Amino acid sequence: MYSTELLRTEVTHHLILAEQLKASYAEIDDETLRDTLEGISDLPEAVSAVIRSSLDDEAYIQGLKGRLEDLQARLSRLRERYEKKRALARWAMVEADLDKVVAADLSVSLRRAGEKLEVIDEGRVPEAFFVPQPAKLDRKALADALKRGEMVKGALLVLAEPSITVRVR
Repeated sequence: MYSTELLRTEVTHHLILAEQLKASYAEIDDETLRDTLEGISDLPEAVSAVIRSSLDDEAYIQGLKGRLEDLQARLSRLRERYEKKRALARWAMVEADLDKVVAADLSVSLRRAGEKLEVIDEGRVPEAFFVPQPAKLDRKALADALKRGEMVKGALLVLAEPSITVRVR
């Protein structure tokens, strides 16, 4: 494989040879000059080597793109599996009324969640709870209002799902 510096040297050498041939043979035509230079210069070989190397790089790029797509799909499956396992552990602890599980290598604590906002019908929530430009529900303000005891059409506070905390030792 040719380096940038080696390719530059070959280009310089090629140009010097072309000038020498033109100086020595003033009547030389372009086709003869090209044919002669091709025989005495390593530039065509150097350019071909650079292109072959770029083709190898292109093949690696295509292979890596495919591999990355496969890895992204695998990451997505692993993330989904992780979430399902955590949800399963949380469900088991809630059903069995276990606040904590201690093992030799980890502990799992069930943290009872407070209230969370659940919007039943966003269309019925007053405009005061929407953030202007563009209209977006201000969930924090709406939740705060409900926690203060205000009645807001289209929304109410419900108990959130419990979550688990895992500490690895």
